[in-house]
Amino acid sequence: MTTKLVPRSSVTGASIAVCAATLLFSCRGSTDEAVPRAAQIQPASALAVRLRGNNHFLVGLGNDLEADHDKDGAFRMGPTLDVHYAYLTGLPGGGGWPDWNPNGSFVDMLVASANAHGTTPMFTLYAMPAWGEDKVVAVLTHEDFMRPYWAGAKMLFQHLGASDKPSMVHLEPDFWAYAQQASKDGRHPVRIKGLVPECGDLTDDLRGMAGCLLRLAHTYAPHTAVGFHASQWSGTTADTVRFFRAIGADKADFIATDMLDRDAGCWEAQTDPQCHGRDRNVYLDETNTKSPNFHEVIGWAKQIHDGVGLPILWWQVPLGVPSTMPGGTSGHYRDNRVHYMFNHLSELVDAGSVGMVFGTGAEHQTTVDTDGGQFKAAVTKYFASPVPLP
Repeated sequence: MTTKLVPRSSVTGASIAVCAATLLFSCRGSTDEAVPRAAQIQPASALAVRLRGNNHFLVGLGNDLEADHDKDGAFRMGPTLDVHYAYLTGLPGGGGWPDWNPNGSFVDMLVASANAHGTTPMFTLYAMPAWGEDKVVAVLTHEDFMRPYWAGAKMLFQHLGASDKPSMVHLEPDFWAYAQQASKDGRHPVRIKGLVPECGDLTDDLRGMAGCLLRLAHTYAPHTAVGFHASQWSGTTADTVRFFRAIGADKADFIATDMLDRDAGCWEAQTDPQCHGRDRNVYLDETNTKSPNFHEVIGWAKQIHDGVGLPILWWQVPLGVPSTMPGGTSGHYRDNRVHYMFNHLSELVDAGSVGMVFGTGAEHQTTVDTDGGQFKAAVTKYFASPVPLP
């Protein structure tokens, strides 16, 4: 069995509730607030060299799976992309990713196809919403949830360790924002002791949870780079930095974040069931003279980078094509993130970014097969002269 495209539609609804149906960066506080500074900044180039053997800005694609993984979108672009990502959803024994193929071998299949194409495999672990997006905090003390959760996390790192090659794991997008809102100091209880022998000495709270995920990675998959996810709607920028440092997320390898979970045009049109409920003002201004704009979003990410001290990975960037007409139709919604980001790479690098990986966050979005060749042309031009990281 192979996996299907995984939408995060339930996440969107919950995020909107937190942000009162406004664009996310209006919920994160002022960009000039006092953000704690990291004791030491980890250079993006060091991570790129570890993963790819060179120090250029990384570009990838994901959530593009075909029945034959050798034909996944990332491997049909012409140049060799740096990263290919896929979601891992659900829990073992409950129809989650460990059950898709015998003994969790779905991971082995994607690692093998990525390695065969010279690309670094990346997995987005998205298991916390297995019992519902509204229960991601409540389940933390529920043994019937946490026992299989820990088993699945351990299984993932054991499979990645068996490959003995570089890989990436992106931990639980959106979950850490809910966790931060529940407990700014990271002391909300989490069931760990008695469930994870490797982590019996850690505290039974969010600090211990983050530490245990890192320990499992370091123990079983030392070649795997691990990153937590920062959400713009979690709270003020300063609070997010403090929370990440409180739980030890600054001991990871990168911080992942997203600019928008699907094409702006889908939210503008409000005709697709995947895109109902959010403010339609989500198409970013490329001149950076009107809000919302790219400088605002990238500036927020730089503050996270500076405060936590880790490189930023832009994840699941929408693939839509720019248009002066709002909206669009299924598979052809407008967006301008591909256009802007490839044309302003120095801005991303200056903000502490290590790379960007593109992909659809829901069904019916623009893909590399419906974008008129925009992404393929952009990566072909980019890899002819990759941008070095400092």
